[in-house]
Amino acid sequence: MTTRGRAALALGVALYVAAWAFGSRPLYPVAVGLILLGPLAWACVRLSDRPVRLHRWTREHDHWEGDDVDVQVQLECERRLPSASITLVETVERIGPRETPLTRRRGRPGAHYVLRGLPRGRYTFPDSRLLMEDPFGFQRRSVELAATAAVLVFPRIADLDTLFSEGGPGAHQGRRILLRRPVGYDVHGVREYMQGESLRRVHWPTTARRGQLMVKELEDSPRDEVAVVLDAACGSAGMPPDSSFDVQVRAAGSILRTHLRRGRRAALVVNGRMVETHRVHSLEGDWRRALELLAAAEPRGSRPASALLGEDIGPAARARELVLVTAAVTPELAGRLAQRAVGNAGIAVVWVDAASFAGRPRDRADAAALLRLQAAGVAVAVVRRGDDLETVLSGAPTPLEAHG
Repeated sequence: MTTRGRAALALGVALYVAAWAFGSRPLYPVAVGLILLGPLAWACVRLSDRPVRLHRWTREHDHWEGDDVDVQVQLECERRLPSASITLVETVERIGPRETPLTRRRGRPGAHYVLRGLPRGRYTFPDSRLLMEDPFGFQRRSVELAATAAVLVFPRIADLDTLFSEGGPGAHQGRRILLRRPVGYDVHGVREYMQGESLRRVHWPTTARRGQLMVKELEDSPRDEVAVVLDAACGSAGMPPDSSFDVQVRAAGSILRTHLRRGRRAALVVNGRMVETHRVHSLEGDWRRALELLAAAEPRGSRPASALLGEDIGPAARARELVLVTAAVTPELAGRLAQRAVGNAGIAVVWVDAASFAGRPRDRADAAALLRLQAAGVAVAVVRRGDDLETVLSGAPTPLEAHG
C-alpha cells in the first residue's frame, strides 16, 4: 500500500467515526467509499499478477562513441493490464538508475528515451523492474524483469591511408607484404625416417636418443601476417571518452582496419582480465566481431604485456608482424620487443602517454625504454592528449627527443 492509500484509509476511518459521533448521515457514504477503495485497489493490482516480458531495442543498428542512443521499450503481456500507471525502473551500467513511465502504444505499454553522448563501451541493464499502481495510486506492485541484451557503443576508427611503421627501419611496403605466403609449418610430432626423405627434416635430439633417424612430422597451419595487441593491463588516465585507454582502443582499431583494407590476414589480441583473440580475414563479418571486442574492452587486465609476448604460442608469437598498443613500456617489455626485432620480425609500438591525460610530466623511464626500442629498429608512435590520431598514426615514426 502506498502513502496515498494509507492516508485514504485513515481518512475514511476518521470520517466514519465522525459520522457516528455526530450522527451525520451524509458522511457515511464518503467514509465507506474511502475505506472500500483500498480493497478495490488491492484487487486491481492482484489482477495484474501475470507473466510479462520487456522488449528493448534501439533505432540504429550500430552506435559510435559520442552518439545519442534512442532506446525503445515495449511490454508484452497475456492480457491488458488493469494498472493505470506503469513505470520502468532500471539500472544502466556505467550510467546509473533511471525511471521511465510507460504509456500505451498500439495496445501495449511502451516508451522511448535517449541516452545522450555515450562513450565507447558495453552498456548492460543488470537490474530492471516494473512498478505497477492501481488507477487511484493506493496500491503498488514491483515486478522483476529478466535481463535483456546490452547496447554496444563502438570506438570511432580513424581512416588511415599509410601507417607510421611503413617508413621506419625494417618496415615492409605494402606490395612486398602481399607477396608473402600467410601459412607456415608447425612440428606435429616425430616418426621414423623413410628412404628418400630430405635430411633437413631430421629431428636430431630424438635421433640421438633413439639411435635411429627420426624426422619431424610437419603440419601445415595458417599464420596471421599481423597481430595487433591491445594492452589492457596498463591502466587508464583521464575520464572517458577522453581517456588514455580510449585512445588506445581507437589506435588499435584504426591500425587493424588499415591492414584489412589491404587484404592482409590479421589477429586482434586484447590483453585484459583474460586474453581474448579474434582472427580477422576481411572487413565483412569478421570485422564486426573485432569491433565488439574493442567496444567491450576495459583497462582491468593484471597480466603485463611482457608476459604475453614471452609465450611461444598464440597469434602474438606466431604473427609475422606485431603492433603493440600500450601506455606502459617497462624495461622487460622493451627487452622482449628489441630481441624480437633483431630476428627481422616487423615490430611497431603505439605508446599512449597516459601522464599527459592526467596532467603529469612524462616518466623518464618510459622515454628511455622507447629510445631503446627505436635504437633496435622498432617503429614507435607517441600519442599525447590532444593529438590528432590520424596524423600520428599516418606519419613517420615519432622522434622521441622532440617530445622531451
